[in-house]
Amino acid sequence: MVVAEEIGIPSWDLYELSIPFTVFGKPQPDLSDHWYDLRLCASGEQAVGDGDFGLALRTPYGLEGLAGADTVIVTSVPDACVEEGEPLPPGLTDALRAAHAGGARMVSLCTGAFALAEAGLLDGRRATAHWMHTAQLAARYPKVTVDDSVLYVDEGDVLTSAGLTAGIDLCLHLVRRDLGAHVANQLARRMVVPAHRPGGQAQFIDLSVPETDDAGLGPVLEWARAHLDRPLTVDDLARRAAMSPRTFYRRLHAATGTTPLQWLLNQRLARAQGLLESTDLPVEKVGDLSGLGTANNLRHHFLKQVGVSPGDYRRSFFSRRPDPALSGGATSSAAG
Repeated sequence: MVVAEEIGIPSWDLYELSIPFTVFGKPQPDLSDHWYDLRLCASGEQAVGDGDFGLALRTPYGLEGLAGADTVIVTSVPDACVEEGEPLPPGLTDALRAAHAGGARMVSLCTGAFALAEAGLLDGRRATAHWMHTAQLAARYPKVTVDDSVLYVDEGDVLTSAGLTAGIDLCLHLVRRDLGAHVANQLARRMVVPAHRPGGQAQFIDLSVPETDDAGLGPVLEWARAHLDRPLTVDDLARRAAMSPRTFYRRLHAATGTTPLQWLLNQRLARAQGLLESTDLPVEKVGDLSGLGTANNLRHHFLKQVGVSPGDYRRSFFSRRPDPALSGGATSSAAG
């Protein structure tokens, strides 16, 4: 992880700086035998901090510490580089290019996208940042396709996220990619955050939308999760919530930033991932229990959304330590 600050970290950015430490910095031997080796690399002084609060972080690693890294995370850049167009700290863009050329996966949180863009690593790619800064990012780097409406963007070897809690979503997404859904879900539970928010979910909901009481959504969504093996439709869910389909659609979109059908697909994929990791059920049965249907349909959605086939996913993440919650959910779903 690299901190692109010459003097100190603004207090607003301390939150993003803490996210990789929380997700990657502490080994979780009960979840995985292999964990991450996290290093804080500073582009400027070895002590970085916030003068307003007298807080400082000391690290023996400079930009040379990026050499040989598997993943490089840029959490932010100085405000002056974003707002006033001042140059990035000397040597930073060269170090980022060298790390990427050496095979590192490049990740930015919030304004860290400006550093990746300056290094040319976002040219021809989709990317995002905090919605307050995406217009500046798009104007300054026209070769980048900037999406200001999503939580994070996964381009394979280069990933970018919006600010603040979207950084948690992206870091957990990396754990999910590297170690599987079970490990990511358990880690999220320990952090008391949502286990998985898809990158395409909206960064924020327009406050001009009239406020609604969405207490009625919780029970029907929990019911849907317990009955994913059924051929659920928007009409089914709306009827169970005692709403018209149009009202249900509007309220679910306002609460989650996604459509009912996409929400159902995300839940079914998550169920399928859990079953592939924790059981040796045939792929056809996983398709039935998750509501994704035939084995071919399961493979189609897995290749499109996860990037690998169900078989390859199972070979990578299958655990002999099943998650009791998933096993119980599968049994309940099959019986329901």
